[in-house]
Amino acid sequence: MNEIGLYVHIPFCIRKCDYCDFLSGVFDEKTQKAYVMSLCKEIQYGGQQLRSVAVSSIYIGGGTPSWLDWDLMGQILDAIYSYFTVKEDAEISIECNPGTVTNAKFAAYRHMGINRLSIGLQSANAEELKILGRVHDYKRFLHTFDMARKNGFDNINVDIMTGLPHQTGEKLMNTLESVIQLRPEHISAYSLIVEEGTPFFERYEEDVKRQHLGEPTINLPDEDTEYGLYKMTQRVLESHGYHQYEISNYAKEGYRCEHNVIYWKRKPYLGVGIGAASLIENIRGTNVRDIYDYMKRCDELQGEEELSPLWDSRIELSRYDAMEEFMFLGLRMNEGVTREEFQKNFGCSIEGIYGNQLKKLKQEELLVLEAGRIRLTEKGTDLSNYALAHFLFEKNS
Repeated sequence: MNEIGLYVHIPFCIRKCDYCDFLSGVFDEKTQKAYVMSLCKEIQYGGQQLRSVAVSSIYIGGGTPSWLDWDLMGQILDAIYSYFTVKEDAEISIECNPGTVTNAKFAAYRHMGINRLSIGLQSANAEELKILGRVHDYKRFLHTFDMARKNGFDNINVDIMTGLPHQTGEKLMNTLESVIQLRPEHISAYSLIVEEGTPFFERYEEDVKRQHLGEPTINLPDEDTEYGLYKMTQRVLESHGYHQYEISNYAKEGYRCEHNVIYWKRKPYLGVGIGAASLIENIRGTNVRDIYDYMKRCDELQGEEELSPLWDSRIELSRYDAMEEFMFLGLRMNEGVTREEFQKNFGCSIEGIYGNQLKKLKQEELLVLEAGRIRLTEKGTDLSNYALAHFLFEKNS
């Protein structure tokens, strides 16, 4: 293991959006400062464990990382640079929400070495933003994007969402055209998933049941409408030079998110902060989720006894677990997977393990095998849940 990606979780928000089930919430300034101190202790511990490993990417996610005071963010980056070897060309991203950043904060980010922004828009339509419970309007998003450009950021992602309540093709087209006019380097287009435990689930539970049963819905788009919105997004973005390199992600040439590629290619990464996930030497670990338990454990960190005493979940993947992940994560990307990488990782040919599945999916025109590379067809991407399930061993027994 020569390189890793580093994920930093900042769980603070102005207000939690109605659809969000991420590990985040509203905390006072005292708690934020205490959390950052604990985070720096975990970073120090992780750096001691992985001192010979270079960090190729850093992704600061949340929550709303940009809600954190810039001086606290500076402490986090200082700790990373102090205890890890960060590559000179490392991609360093931070998630931002409109209304949580200023010119001074953007200038500070640049000084810290942050070179990529991910700005959460979700929709350009006022009605949809209100339904989602967002704290900003489209005008505020435009102001944030303009400030980012004026502060020299030339690698910006914009998040949008499809499948929203009462969303029509006309509404989605307005969002797509509004974003495209700004020429961001990257666009993430996520389909809304209504998660249990959120206000959205309480509001739309009946529609969720109808969706699963393939029945007509009342507020949420039905399956056919949702598919149509996805294909519209794909068609419009591709026609404007945004290459779809993963099911939900589009980028101009040379601007894909390299940190996320680490996840999809199963390369090692370390997550720090509450609930942060890691994949190190075929072990998947997840940090404790309670912020106060997390801070207490960070205070007790000492020595180098194990990779992370903060994990409350630790799974050592079997060879077959790793094979499954290699396939269903790798095939999310349009470039797919290669026979060479499979052989390198597992010491056997991909046909020797998945020969029958590959043959079946190729016959169904869901998979293409070409020049040592295996990837989903457009039809296969549309039916990705069905196609990828073939690579789970328990499904094929």
